Amino acid sequence: MPSPQTRPVHETDRPYTKRWWALGVLCLSLLIIVMANTSLTVAAPDMTADLGLSSSDLQWVIDAYTVPYAALMLMLGAVGDKYSRRGALVLGLLVFAGGSVAGALVDSSGGVIAARAVMGVGAAMIMPATLSLLAATFPRRERALAITIWTATAGLAIAVGPLVAGALLEDHGWSSSFLINVPVAALGIIGALLVVPASKAGHSDRLDYVGGLLSVVWVGSLIYMLIQGPHFGWDARAVGAAIAAGVGLVLFVVWELRHPRPVLDVRRFAHRGFAGANLAVALFFLAVFGAFYYLTQHLQFVLGYSPLDTGIRMLPLAGAVFVGAALTGFLTPRLGMKVTVTTGMVGGTVALALLTQVDAGSSYGDFLAPLIVLGLAIGLSLSPCTDAIMGAFPEDQLGVGGAVNDTSIELGGSLGIAVLGSVLASAYSSKLSDAAASAAAHGGPKLPGDALSTAQDSVGAGLAVAKEVGKQVAQGAAPKTGPEKAQALGLQQAQAVADAVRGAFSDAVAHTSLVGAVVLGVGTVLVAVLLPRRRRTQQPGTGTEAGPEATREPVTAGASTRD
Repeated sequence: MPSPQTRPVHETDRPYTKRWWALGVLCLSLLIIVMANTSLTVAAPDMTADLGLSSSDLQWVIDAYTVPYAALMLMLGAVGDKYSRRGALVLGLLVFAGGSVAGALVDSSGGVIAARAVMGVGAAMIMPATLSLLAATFPRRERALAITIWTATAGLAIAVGPLVAGALLEDHGWSSSFLINVPVAALGIIGALLVVPASKAGHSDRLDYVGGLLSVVWVGSLIYMLIQGPHFGWDARAVGAAIAAGVGLVLFVVWELRHPRPVLDVRRFAHRGFAGANLAVALFFLAVFGAFYYLTQHLQFVLGYSPLDTGIRMLPLAGAVFVGAALTGFLTPRLGMKVTVTTGMVGGTVALALLTQVDAGSSYGDFLAPLIVLGLAIGLSLSPCTDAIMGAFPEDQLGVGGAVNDTSIELGGSLGIAVLGSVLASAYSSKLSDAAASAAAHGGPKLPGDALSTAQDSVGAGLAVAKEVGKQVAQGAAPKTGPEKAQALGLQQAQAVADAVRGAFSDAVAHTSLVGAVVLGVGTVLVAVLLPRRRRTQQPGTGTEAGPEATREPVTAGASTRD
């Protein structure tokens, strides 16, 4: 049996021999924390029915994971750098598995929300540890390839999460989407101890706890605001969170500028390459998470696919991510990061623009091209950006570098769901109201005010209202027409309302995709301006330095490390 790895990787004078096995463990750990969110979108309907969740409860079941995940990453990444990156990974997997077990056993909305929050804390330890261990383990000449594989795994998890959850839900309850994490986490822990080398910073300086705490305050408050405001209204809690986020960010920047060894040197953002890479990551995940949010709903509620069928139909996106990642490994050294990243962002904009053609008559074939183009775009753009962000940090701050990259991902994803989700909800509500008024004017079913208000809450609620309308029409007509004709009339009216709901949601998807395309298109221009041009004069074997000290974009990317 292989013995546990105890020798720190920085004490070796040659590349670590088990580094590709270690990468497999890191990618497996990444896989489950990304799937924890994407799989829940498929399990949510069963969970809602079983636990009687309100729309507010369901929203917080999903987002209770995101708040601690995003808020704690920077601080926990710095802790991992100082004490043990592998220790942070193992502890994170243990916490994540514990939260998963709790989530499967509880029987209330509050219990599931608390369990998801615990899982988010575990994910905040795991995510930066995977990138920091990757960068510490691989020599610079191989690091770009390793990061490409890491990025492709993240893209795979986005599409595979619904597939795994859908397969489990065929024969098991929603709790299985939690329990599946446990054996995977156990495998990750064993693999981490056996093949992932020990790694930590080479200094023993005191941690910047004040800066870390301020980062928790402003990031956590910002994420909370993005959840609370668009979904539940701009009440005192949302406004208070916005104020806390703004004040916390200002204090964080001022403190970090004055601290001799800050948890994050914010001066890095003055460098165009570093700022452009982070902006590209945030914008891309804004588009991806936003689009994923409404595409999975459209496939299930409008096209009528089961959770498993929905997961299967998202697989072209995962395959395209791998193709795009392979292309970026070939193209970036030849064309430069600026070309591949902006090309990928243009591709993402095109994918969203294609979705503006969606209507009530659209079939799955109309979604296939956008999914493939979006997957290719993810693969092309994200690996070079992650590589550049990690390359900005020295060996003793790799955990912080991973946390910065991952915080950009989470902020972008939260913005995508908040902004595009809000646009979707508003457009759906407006278009359904118009459709109901038009139907009533032409002799169709007239929805009572309370029924229309319920139907406007979500497409799932709208379809439930359609069924209820059909039942009420049938019951009212039965004494006059007889049971058979009344039943037929009820089905007809229910179908009319359901068609209006599906049509309104399809139109809302098209409208939201247009907004997303405009946002990503404008962002593409900004990123193209920020990213530096590729210099012709390069020295072989130089790693990318995306930080303030960078003077050129080299052939391969990597952190400034011992090798």
